[in-house]
Amino acid sequence: MKALITGATGFIGSHLTEALLKKGYSVRCLVRKTSDTKWLEPHSVELVYGDCIDLESLKEAVRDCDYVFHLAGLTKACREEDYFCINVQGTENIIKALLSSNTKLKRFILLSSQAASGPSYNGEPVTEETPPRPVSHYGRSKLAAEEIVLSMSNIIPFTIIRPPAVYGPRDRDFYLFFKLIKRGIFPYWGKTRYSLVYIDDLVNGIILSAEKNIAEGKIYFITDMKEHTNEEIAFSIAKIFNKPLTKVRIPWAVMPFLASLGERITRGKSIFNKDKVRELKYRCWLCDCSKAQKELGYAPKVSLEQGIKWTADWYKINRWL
Repeated sequence: MKALITGATGFIGSHLTEALLKKGYSVRCLVRKTSDTKWLEPHSVELVYGDCIDLESLKEAVRDCDYVFHLAGLTKACREEDYFCINVQGTENIIKALLSSNTKLKRFILLSSQAASGPSYNGEPVTEETPPRPVSHYGRSKLAAEEIVLSMSNIIPFTIIRPPAVYGPRDRDFYLFFKLIKRGIFPYWGKTRYSLVYIDDLVNGIILSAEKNIAEGKIYFITDMKEHTNEEIAFSIAKIFNKPLTKVRIPWAVMPFLASLGERITRGKSIFNKDKVRELKYRCWLCDCSKAQKELGYAPKVSLEQGIKWTADWYKINRWL
């Protein structure tokens, strides 16, 4: 079986690449000329140069692929139009390329996000049947990408995956939180409830959704099937470093200012930006993945404690911490 992965050089994409290779897939990776391919270099993969916003470059990339895993996307930006250009136009382009150049597609898998669904407004985990109400530009762009795929449901065999926050080795977003906790700092703006998933469990769920016939035309949340609070996450990380924590209370009124400052300093590359603040206003980001459990046979294997330890160990070994 041949699989194309867009976004293969990223955190999730590089782990998916390794998992598919272990299962005997032939893997083709769509990369830009400027992409850092260090996570792919140890592996026998086919690199195809192109970009999701360049339709012509996608036609050869999708040719002869049984599976297309579309993971490429923009998660950090200062401008709303940037999210829509990459996440929406990029998805539309790869669909067009499939329609013109691929006659053997078994499944197109779109990696979306819990942000496309939005937070829980009643304190209960959202399900795949909950009407989406995204609260950020990023979430709205991911929902728009989903809608493009859904509009092609009679032509393209698809599955959509909506993960919550994902963590594990190579992740740079949770890494910032690990750095603060190691210094004994716990930024706190109120109790928040989250669904999470460790990278290995997410990759397993993605592959199951591609290979199971029942998953065609469906949307799934993939989580560790637990509820977590920001306090639980912070103190679990602190335990690894044997660090006492100082809870630094941040008044909500200053959050937009701090986000604007972060955007200017990092030129929009920081996870803490004005769009993320739109999501942080909501205190319940829970989603229910019982549908994946029942239909796909999905079962998470990594607990929060295990996942945090393995992630911290990787950061230490690779001198990120």
